[in-house]
Amino acid sequence: MSEQAERVIALWVPDWPVHAYLSEHEEEGSINEHLTLALIAQHQVVACSQAARLAGVRVGLREREARSRCPDLEVHPHDPEVDVRRFAPVLAAIEQTIPGVEPLRPGLCAMRARGPARYFGSEEAAAATLIARMVELGFPESRVGVASGRFAAEQATRAFEADPGVDIPSPGVRIVRTEHTAAFLGPLSVARASSLDFADVLARLGIRTLGALAALPEDAVRERFGSAGVVAHRRARGLGAAHAAEVRSRDPEIELSVDCAFEPPLDGADQLAFACSSSAEAFTRGLIEHGLVCTELRVELTDDIGIRHERTWAHPSHFTTSDVVNRVRWQAATVPRDPDRGGSGIAEVRLTPIRTAHAASHEPGLWNTAPDERVHHHLSRVQSLVGHEGVGTGELTGGRLTAERQRLVPWGTRAETRRAPRSRVRLRDGPWPGRITGALPNTVFTQEVSAELRDNSGAPVWPTEDDVLASHPARLSINGKHLTAAIEAWSAPWPLHERWWAGGRAGYRIQVLLEDGDAWLLRYEHGHSGQPHGPDTDTQDAPGSGRGPSGALDRASGRASGREAVREIYPTGRWLVEAHYA
Repeated sequence: MSEQAERVIALWVPDWPVHAYLSEHEEEGSINEHLTLALIAQHQVVACSQAARLAGVRVGLREREARSRCPDLEVHPHDPEVDVRRFAPVLAAIEQTIPGVEPLRPGLCAMRARGPARYFGSEEAAAATLIARMVELGFPESRVGVASGRFAAEQATRAFEADPGVDIPSPGVRIVRTEHTAAFLGPLSVARASSLDFADVLARLGIRTLGALAALPEDAVRERFGSAGVVAHRRARGLGAAHAAEVRSRDPEIELSVDCAFEPPLDGADQLAFACSSSAEAFTRGLIEHGLVCTELRVELTDDIGIRHERTWAHPSHFTTSDVVNRVRWQAATVPRDPDRGGSGIAEVRLTPIRTAHAASHEPGLWNTAPDERVHHHLSRVQSLVGHEGVGTGELTGGRLTAERQRLVPWGTRAETRRAPRSRVRLRDGPWPGRITGALPNTVFTQEVSAELRDNSGAPVWPTEDDVLASHPARLSINGKHLTAAIEAWSAPWPLHERWWAGGRAGYRIQVLLEDGDAWLLRYEHGHSGQPHGPDTDTQDAPGSGRGPSGALDRASGRASGREAVREIYPTGRWLVEAHYA
């Protein structure tokens, strides 16, 4: 064999889901030999104990059939998250013995064999050391397999004494020498190295063992079965993936969270913030020791009856100690108080970094875009006095009206990470029919400012049902004051309809340009009645109005009578100033 795979050590804990379930429920970590237990997911057996297997229970059986084979079977739902969480401390303990561990799945991990073999003297000694460590952790049934390639090492953990090419130097250890890899893998089923569907295809072609698959030329397998066939073929030959490392060791997890408990519980926000100042300092110091800064922080407050109040805070740059203390104070001030409980307060505070960054990337540069340090210091100082919402910065958001497209974001909060309730989310780039496009106005009026449009004859100008103005506007009045400059140009009205199915706001918008260069954005709102009749008319027909006897608009007759028939169909509304272009 011209190409040889790297020697790998694999560690397997049989029936790990059962171990994790028992540990989660504070029972014995080792499985009782008489315990008949099975974990079920989607009405199928996912894992079972050795006693249950002796009674005929197998992984993959339907729950009903498993109960029929073992009437005393104890059945519980399977939780994959428990498997992962309970396996984490085991991985940490293994890394203290042999570093560079890659978790493959809960209960199974792999590591390179070269370093441990040189450190402990041989592969047998390294494997025996791992077994001894697992016995100390309470898993005496663990198995260690050493072979060429990760796949062969995994299969070695499941090997029996009679299997060809397997050496058992000590209990729980299975070693397959490089020259014995082909003899060991050859008799195994192709289902060990591929998916069940692909194994079924190979079986129909007469290829049922890994030895038969390895005997095929790799080019022929690639041409016939593609990449999936090549992966299975290389595994059958005792090789790993081409141009890829056999073992990718995980980065060791760093515990950066900080907890602080209080006895008795603290009730005041200021008192709690003062008590957490040392913990906040330890939190930021721990990040700095690892060359990190926190840009997103989760604060968990647990009161004296066990209710947890959790919130995530973001920062435009990174959190300092004073920033963390302020977040604790502001969050504690929003915790609801129940007067019937009496003496309630916060018993525990947990600070967890949700998002971190390298400290070097947050060092100021020559062309730094971060806010000025003095400005940030003074605004943060004011914010600590008036509260989190007391100091804000403007931000553009979604909406149809210009006043709705702006909001204040609390200082020190990244706008893109701020989350509003689902009913209030406004996407800036979302579809907003009727909104203005192009240049934004200089002045937006949040309060109602009345306006009036009149033509050359002095008659008011209203929009018509054809989305045009009834006459040419010539003069504009703002709050009853006539502007000296005449109207030079204007846009066609465009409709604005919001939640029409629920009787929401409806109207028109128009832009007008005066001779002196000023431009105004006006909005026309219909009357509260929602009926298109004039202020001095009733439900009787008006001459030339184009209405039927009921007062509703008769579109056909209106159009048939010409433009004058629909000249003033919306005179009950009013013009409002929405914005001004200077």
